[in-house]
Amino acid sequence: MKKITILFSLLFIMSCNSQDKRPLMGETEYQKELNASYKDASKSPLKKKDLKNFKGLDFFPIDSTFIVTAKLTKTENAPTFEMATTTDRKPIYKEYGILNFTLKGKECQLTIYQSQDNLRDEKYKDYLFLPFTDDTSGEDSYGGGRYMDVMTTDENPDGTIRLNFNNTYNPYCAYNDKYSCPLTPRKNHLDLEIKAGVKVFKKH
Repeated sequence: MKKITILFSLLFIMSCNSQDKRPLMGETEYQKELNASYKDASKSPLKKKDLKNFKGLDFFPIDSTFIVTAKLTKTENAPTFEMATTTDRKPIYKEYGILNFTLKGKECQLTIYQSQDNLRDEKYKDYLFLPFTDDTSGEDSYGGGRYMDVMTTDENPDGTIRLNFNNTYNPYCAYNDKYSCPLTPRKNHLDLEIKAGVKVFKKH
């Protein structure tokens, strides 16, 4: 009887562990990694009640037409400025350059920025900041806009950079108002629907 009880206990534990280790949701490696970080309580921006019910972020379907090649024109001698955020915090940024590209038959332009704080951190010194809003903002996507991670090392010798809007994500403020997030500058609005990347978060 004792052996049977131990056996049932082991099976129960194994069953629980297998449920915790179920495959992560996501069509691509990027989506799976993003979902994994949001599921991890030690680094997730989600509130406790939302984390408890979290099964995965909602994404637009992967669409290769939202992967474009942009021409980067670097901004010479750009002054530093205080970036507005959702709080009183004013991080220091500098305009890194202008990205020009064609998307869905439209000529588009976005300004890309460089955090001056990141320059002092070896781990993040190559990161650039690309925020944008589009015609889905406030409806299918977060109203405050979305971000894309671009690296200085992504620039090709011919001055082009590949932009993948399927890999765009929401600022942490979309999930939890305790965070301070940079506001998307008005000039970084795209006058078309970017149905790629993370959708608006439906809170529980």
